[in-house]
Amino acid sequence: MLSQHLLFPFSEYWWFYGIFTLFVLAVLALDLGVFHRKTHAIGFKEALGWSIFWAILALCFNYVLYRYALWDFQSDARTGFVFEGGAEGAAKDVALQFLTGYIVEKSLAIDNIFVFVVIFTFLGVPALYQHRVLFYGIIGALIFRAVFIGLGSVLLQYEAIVIIFGVFLLLTGIKILFAPEKKADLNKHWGYRAIKKIFPVSSESHGPKFFVREGAKWVATPLFVALMLVEISDIIFAVDSVPAIFAITKEPMIVYTSNIFAILGMRSLYFLLAGSVDRFHLLKYGLGFVLIFVGAKMVWLNELYGGKFPITWSLAIIVGLIGGSILLSFLRPVRTEKRK
Repeated sequence: MLSQHLLFPFSEYWWFYGIFTLFVLAVLALDLGVFHRKTHAIGFKEALGWSIFWAILALCFNYVLYRYALWDFQSDARTGFVFEGGAEGAAKDVALQFLTGYIVEKSLAIDNIFVFVVIFTFLGVPALYQHRVLFYGIIGALIFRAVFIGLGSVLLQYEAIVIIFGVFLLLTGIKILFAPEKKADLNKHWGYRAIKKIFPVSSESHGPKFFVREGAKWVATPLFVALMLVEISDIIFAVDSVPAIFAITKEPMIVYTSNIFAILGMRSLYFLLAGSVDRFHLLKYGLGFVLIFVGAKMVWLNELYGGKFPITWSLAIIVGLIGGSILLSFLRPVRTEKRK
């Protein structure tokens, strides 16, 4: 078992988790109850505005986290800790860990957007109701991520589990780089077939409703099927993203908060990029190399650097890989015929 001295152990910072969770619920209630109370299709300008809002909110939280960590590390309660670079250096390290984790999760979320596009297109979900599906999908994602992070914080205390997850991320990254692209067919997807076996599904759309009554029985609508597939896809992606962030930081509180902020901005990111995801044709290579890098950190690099690979290097490598793949996608656009 790995010796792990957490800066923010849950037993002492449970109140922080509680306050943060209440803050997230309040923001979601404000989002749905005020700003999106009236059902409407989200346009590019609105999606851009909300994307900027969520990004700024995450950066503001990161600054507050830095200031709090600096105050906390300088307090009498922390005199038993020896911080490399002093309390200020440790607080900066915490802020960089949050930022790096946020960027990793945000980048992997783009890959999830490809799946959302396929789901909504296949089921014929109108743009008018896509926000409704994603809103409730996000709530489910928040719950599942909290569970995954809680399990990860326990399992990743064992060196063997760290190696297993690291190898898994390495293989996943290699698969992304070399696996041939396949045309998505939800008719063959196990999740879609399981949902149709469990729930009788209406063949017609029924607006914003998830269930309707047809004759003597209740049936699910295509909107409900879309919601279930969104939840399933997020659980699958969490298997990659949660261990990837634990490769950046061992602090569950930083993993939790950076994950949540990235998920909160996923809806606006979807509406911002849904019409142009095919233009990021080289992004998968950037994501593949990122997963290989974080897998290598868990398996080898962290141990090579005395238990912790420099966070500034991690941030620079990840930003370089993701930014470079996006830039190359625009510099070398795929032909229109191939994209179609």
